[in-house]
Amino acid sequence: MAKYKVDITGINTNNLKVLSNKETNELFIKLKNGDESAKEELINGNLKLVLSILKRFNNSRYNMDDLFQVGVIGLIKAIDNFDITLGLRLSTYAVPLIIGEVKRYIRDNTSIRVSRSIKDLAYKIIKYQDEYMSVYGVMPTNKDVANFLNISEYEITYALDSLKDPMSIFEPIYNDGGDTIYLADQIADTKDINTDRDMLISLRKALQKIKDREKEILISRFIIGKTQMEIADTLGISQAQVSRIEKNAIENIRKLI
Repeated sequence: MAKYKVDITGINTNNLKVLSNKETNELFIKLKNGDESAKEELINGNLKLVLSILKRFNNSRYNMDDLFQVGVIGLIKAIDNFDITLGLRLSTYAVPLIIGEVKRYIRDNTSIRVSRSIKDLAYKIIKYQDEYMSVYGVMPTNKDVANFLNISEYEITYALDSLKDPMSIFEPIYNDGGDTIYLADQIADTKDINTDRDMLISLRKALQKIKDREKEILISRFIIGKTQMEIADTLGISQAQVSRIEKNAIENIRKLI
């Protein structure tokens, strides 16, 4: 299990105190009455919560010391705005704020420069997803997000994809003990531009000739990025039917091309 441990410089994470719900409420009462030392106790008593969240980001891409500091900022924001009269646990309220701060830091420090408007849209999408998750306990569907923000489902996929970390073409993607296969090995040769252009024209013509439902499912699957289950819910059919229609549509496209 050691590989799941988060190491933070200068902190012995094994000795961090964890506050009980009763202790947390008592400290919030003290804080409300003007005892500022109670705030420091609340922060120190919830550092393990920050560490537990950082486990999902614990890889070589990110500096864990930096992420820890950012996560603590999210924890402090949660403590500053927490209301014990609502009957919630601090952890329930704090988790989305901590995750939000960490994700925002990662997005702002990506090596790829993304349009400000696209970033802002991605922030709104993720904020709504976090708020929805904290209320209902599940992630909203793309349709829910699109309706709330008055945007298309394609815009959701486009905005979120723009925030993904870039991958080196020399990233190893497979190794069975022999020669390693790198991403570059899987990239097609695009020197013959005319061939690609002809293929694109043929694909567009083929899409116009297949059935409307087949076309709708292909666009939903491979452009918008929906799962077969999400499409099934939208169309009111079973996932097995979606799979069958998708398979037939791909086969028809191949024949037409």
